[in-house]
Amino acid sequence: MLRSESVSASLVTIQRTVCVAAALAMLTACSTRLEPAPVIDRSGTPLSTTGVGSAQAVPLGPPPPGYYRVKPGDTLYRVALENGQNYRDIAAWNNLTNPNQIEVDQLLRVVPPGASVAASPPGVAAAPLGGAAVQSRPLGGPAAPGAASTPSTAAPPYGSAPAISSIPPQPGAVAGNVNFAWPVRGPVLNAFDEAKNKGVNLGGALGAPVKSSADGRVVYAGNGLRGYGNLIIIKHDATYLTAYAHNRTLLVKEGDPVTKGQTIAEMGSTDADKVMLHFEVRKQGKPVDPMKYLPPQ
Repeated sequence: MLRSESVSASLVTIQRTVCVAAALAMLTACSTRLEPAPVIDRSGTPLSTTGVGSAQAVPLGPPPPGYYRVKPGDTLYRVALENGQNYRDIAAWNNLTNPNQIEVDQLLRVVPPGASVAASPPGVAAAPLGGAAVQSRPLGGPAAPGAASTPSTAAPPYGSAPAISSIPPQPGAVAGNVNFAWPVRGPVLNAFDEAKNKGVNLGGALGAPVKSSADGRVVYAGNGLRGYGNLIIIKHDATYLTAYAHNRTLLVKEGDPVTKGQTIAEMGSTDADKVMLHFEVRKQGKPVDPMKYLPPQ
């Protein structure tokens, strides 16, 4: 009887020893850090095994001819103006069911399908107007469609281009079949400066008539472009459009045909520190000096 109890005790001791040894082995295995095996591509070059978050973004190349890549702060209005198009046309060419939603880095067609384009369309890589990103803001009138999802901080669109009291008369330039006229009669407050002022600022009296510089059709009338106040954009042909900013009152609406010399607005100071008309001429979306297209005053 005593011998049987002794044997049983020995067996229990052996079992406990085995369990302790097994537990120690498991703890040792857990404390050993497992390094991931290197991933090898087919060329035999080890690839990084770090997390996905550490991967560097591949920079996007330039957009193909006839396309524009959306930047932070863009709106469909701005994209259209920079490329000399009607924003509704761009929405249609890109099948945008909701033109109020465009995304940063999205490619947008900015020329009609089937149209021939140069290797680098003039309007595609144009800088933001007045050196600032144009953004929509909650003002009266139509909401700016297509605000890109990432906001950007924008400075006032017009810099301190040199103020001048007069400019030597220059022969007016006939742009194809478009012959431009002065939209208002007044002093030139700020001259064209490609880096600071995308047009000319013209002085005048509050409420003075603002006239269409040439025949065309209104492609935008509202205040959805930051820094321009009440703005009218007129498309004259496939090449040229003109912009009229800071108006007090707009007298035409989007889609209206206009004739040269027709009153389209009343002069004002919306989004400006004084009464003035900011006037732009754009050739295929690229700002050009209006003084080269206007006759002597």
